[in-house]
Amino acid sequence: MTSSYLKTTILMAGMTALFVGAGFLIAGEGGLLIALVVAAGMNLFAYWNSDKMVLRMHGARRVDDASAPWLVGIVRQMSERAGLPVPAVYVMETDQPNAFATGRNPDNAAVAVTTGLMRQLSHEEIAGVVAHELAHIKNRDTLIMTITATIAGAVSLLANFGLFFGGNRNSPLGFVGVLLVAILAPLAAMIVQMAISRSREYEADRIGAEICGRPLWLATALEKIEHVASRADNHRAERNPETAHLFIINPLHAHTVDSLFSTHPATRNRVERLYALAGATPSARPWG
Repeated sequence: MTSSYLKTTILMAGMTALFVGAGFLIAGEGGLLIALVVAAGMNLFAYWNSDKMVLRMHGARRVDDASAPWLVGIVRQMSERAGLPVPAVYVMETDQPNAFATGRNPDNAAVAVTTGLMRQLSHEEIAGVVAHELAHIKNRDTLIMTITATIAGAVSLLANFGLFFGGNRNSPLGFVGVLLVAILAPLAAMIVQMAISRSREYEADRIGAEICGRPLWLATALEKIEHVASRADNHRAERNPETAHLFIINPLHAHTVDSLFSTHPATRNRVERLYALAGATPSARPWG
C-alpha cells in the first residue's frame, strides 16, 4: 500500500509540474502562479471525484441485483475470490465490448462494462474480464490511472487555451512558447498515460487469471474484444481520448502495433502470456 501511495504522489507531482510548466510558458510568472493554484485544487478534486467524472464521461449507469443479476453475481463471485469488497457495478451503452475499473481505493471502487461486452462474450469470458479489472483495484492502479486521465484532459485544455487565447507578450518564449505548449504538453501527458497503462496491463492480466482461476477465459475474452472493438465505434471514448488507457482494450481506432505510441500492449502478446500461464498454446481463431 505504501508503494502505491508513493507512486500516486510521484505521478501527481509530475503531472502537476507539467501543468504548471505549461502555464509558465503560456503566460509567464502570472500563468505559473495561476496554474499552481488550479493544479492544487485539481489534484484535490481529482482524488475525490475523478472516478465519478470518468463514469459520467462514458454515460455509465449503475446496476444492481434487480436490474442485472447475473452481471452483479459475476462481480460478487470474483470479488470474493480476490478478497476484495464488492465494487459498484456500472453499464455503458455501446456496441463495442470493453470494460474498465475506477475508484480511489478498494472500498470506493467501481467496475464498468459495456452492453456490447454483455451481449457478445460468454459468462466465463466476462468473469475473466471482471477479474482483470478487480486486479487493477487490488493493485490500487485505479486511482493512478483515473487521476492521470483527469489531469491529462486538463493539460490538453490548457494547451488549447494557450494556443487560441494565450497572450504571447507574457510568455517567456513569446508565441513559440505557446506553440510548444500546444504541441508538447498533450504529447507529454499522453506518454505518461502510455507508460502507466502498458506497465500495468500485463500484471493485471496475470493477477486476473489467478483470481478467476482460468487464464484462457481472459485470453479468449481479449481476442474477441480486440476483434470487435477494432470495428465498432465507441463514440464517448473517441470524444474523451484521455481515458483510453483505463479500458481493458484500447477503445480508439489507432492501436495496431505494440509500440511506444500505444496505450496498451499488443493483444497478441497478452494472449500468449495467458496461454503460457495455462500451459497451453494459442490456436488459430476466426477473430484473432
